[in-house]
Amino acid sequence: MSERIGVWFVGARGSVATTTTVGALALRAGLAPPVGCVSELAPVARAGLPGLDQLVIGGHDIVGGSLIKRAEELATGGVMPSALLSALTEELGVVDGRIRAGIRSADGDQRAAAQRIEADLRAFRDDHDLSRVVVVDVSSTEAPATESPELHDLNRLESALDTGQSPLPASSLYAYAAFRAGCPVIAFTASPGPRLPALETVAGQAGVPWAGSDGKTGETLMKTVLAPMFAMRALKVRSWASYNLLGGGDGRTLADPTHAASKTATKAQGLEAILGHPVDGPLHIDYVPDHGDWKTAWDMVSFEGFLGTRMSLQFTWSGCDSALAAPLVLDLVRLISRAHELGESGPQPALGFFFKNPVGTDAHSLSEQWNALVQWCDRLSAAGQHP
Repeated sequence: MSERIGVWFVGARGSVATTTTVGALALRAGLAPPVGCVSELAPVARAGLPGLDQLVIGGHDIVGGSLIKRAEELATGGVMPSALLSALTEELGVVDGRIRAGIRSADGDQRAAAQRIEADLRAFRDDHDLSRVVVVDVSSTEAPATESPELHDLNRLESALDTGQSPLPASSLYAYAAFRAGCPVIAFTASPGPRLPALETVAGQAGVPWAGSDGKTGETLMKTVLAPMFAMRALKVRSWASYNLLGGGDGRTLADPTHAASKTATKAQGLEAILGHPVDGPLHIDYVPDHGDWKTAWDMVSFEGFLGTRMSLQFTWSGCDSALAAPLVLDLVRLISRAHELGESGPQPALGFFFKNPVGTDAHSLSEQWNALVQWCDRLSAAGQHP
């Protein structure tokens, strides 16, 4: 009998988690093709990844309502076919029954909150006879973490938690509890999550792999393809202006400048790494409620060619963020689950292919990241054949 793999979403009734859940159920039932699933491509699939039929989904969320209702709202907005939901209503209800009340960073005693999250994860694993549980953070983006000694030193962090303090952002509290429960973590948002030094120590002690952060789905994906073109052709990029319009819950969250700071930082850093020099130009994220779950990005690139000739490139990217993100989430779950099975631990830089702010690597060019991913999958394939 095949192993069963748990997928535990932080933000389980949000747009990305709901679309991913519907997609996983639809793919398993043969109701949709695996468009956008990198894990179905031969160079990646050869790593011996778990099948979609092995996934069992649950999660935490701070909002009420139901997963079915959220899926219906997304279908109304054109994110998924309405006809698909009628065939999956019963299964969506089962998943919704596994969603537990989430936590907020300011809820009070973070030690107690972490223990409750850890208990939920362990109960999910035990109740469903799961070989492992992968925790995926797809919750709303948080502000950058405030610097404090507790975030850099595990002993200080443990002491702070023991005395009733609340030093951790919510995303990091989830990651802390997940590592203590022995669960791999995928940080799909720009929130601090597992990237705090103290939490990296917890992950190392637990011997689990983790990956992040901030899924690369749209405009930044284009940048990591186009910027290497300028670098390889020795063309000087003088400025790169980016304007992003988005609606939905993510748009509402990022309308707050303190929350947007995390996102703009991860969106901007790849250009300088690829081009080798700072690039002028504004980077805006603006909330347009009418856009719903869709986003539009317009970029204007000014560059200099031979004899100082000034030229420009403009492009517009319009897409549904949830539909772009969902297959990548499934890819990451399958890849990190396989890595965990084979004893990998710590940050997984080869999974930087999927992220704006990849952990453990300075590579941002999509082609370079793809080569690293394929080589990593080759290694996992060899390890699986020769235990």
